[in-house]
Amino acid sequence: MDYPIRNNISTSAVDDSTAEILSLENKLLSSSAPNELKEESMQSINRLKRMVRMGGYSMEFETVSKYIDWIVRIPWATFSEDSLDIHEARRTMDSTHYGMDSVKNLILDYLASMQLKQRQSLKRENMPTQIRTPNGEGIQERPVLKVGSYKIHTPVFLFVGLQGVGKTSVARSIAKSMNRKFARISLGAIGDIRTIRGTPRYSPDGEPGQIVKSLIRCGTMNPVILLDEIEKSSGNAGLLSDVMATLLEILDPEQNSTFIDHYIDYPIDLSNVMFICTANNLGGLSAALLDRVEVIRFTSYTDEEKEVIAKQYILPGILEEHNLTPDQVQISDDIWLSVIRPVGFDAGIRQLERNIATMIRGVTRRIVEGQPTPIVINQENLSEFLNVDQGPLS
Repeated sequence: MDYPIRNNISTSAVDDSTAEILSLENKLLSSSAPNELKEESMQSINRLKRMVRMGGYSMEFETVSKYIDWIVRIPWATFSEDSLDIHEARRTMDSTHYGMDSVKNLILDYLASMQLKQRQSLKRENMPTQIRTPNGEGIQERPVLKVGSYKIHTPVFLFVGLQGVGKTSVARSIAKSMNRKFARISLGAIGDIRTIRGTPRYSPDGEPGQIVKSLIRCGTMNPVILLDEIEKSSGNAGLLSDVMATLLEILDPEQNSTFIDHYIDYPIDLSNVMFICTANNLGGLSAALLDRVEVIRFTSYTDEEKEVIAKQYILPGILEEHNLTPDQVQISDDIWLSVIRPVGFDAGIRQLERNIATMIRGVTRRIVEGQPTPIVINQENLSEFLNVDQGPLS
């Protein structure tokens, strides 16, 4: 049922209570929320109107107003346009991460599948992939079809590996390469399933769960959502079972098109969302959940890989962060092993990042003190810039 939007609310003709209700009604009716949800919400608004005539409605108004504020913020019909150029996607991922070819190839395969599906949809509809510009002087690409017309089942990746090997940053890179918004939900030590599922709206602390909030933050219905550290969800066996069951519904393509948040209490389509999970190990994850994800193991970096990462990715970023140029700092090639492995093996690169940052801060102090540039770091003076005992102790 369609309701007319009242654009002319005269607060001089009606009391403040009625004006607030009419404003709330307009907010609902002008939103992109599904018609069925609008109709259900209109019943609450009509109840408020009846309560106004009875002279008391303030508590009910707060509950209804808060609920409508949340549902109109959900981007029900908003989708970001996917970038399906696999060559550009490869360049984007290469610019942020060295190696990891197996992970990158899986993403490129997925993008290629979407691109082929799009082409088939265009062909079926007899719609050219290119059209002439209005002045007839050139050719431009036809806009991508609306999301859903070439939808395929989105794979759910589960990145498994030790801390610091790049699981979260790779997920961000995937979102960037696909031109999608990115949101991260940390499930580490989650103490209440309502964090994911939401709290019923008539509860004193009623509000949506983190899945709905992520959609709102991203402003689209097809972001990349990272579910981080899913194996750390809870140490309580009963609660862990509830968390695994909820994650199963969210990640299962046969179920997530009708996901129910307890606060919204209306089916929300998550089938266009690309979910990526991370875990340090597979302990605690249910067999049913593992059956629905594609496990990708992140191995430890070799010393040779770390040296490339340090020179091409970490060092330029830290120099930029400290407003330095490569001309102001010279690092001898023969010290990198000491920087990479100060006291022993480290699977990730976080300690390497800290070591490089420590050296660069030492450089900045010398520049501030008036020492001429370039500042050279070599085997003879490395101990002045970096404590060789710094690092994860065994």
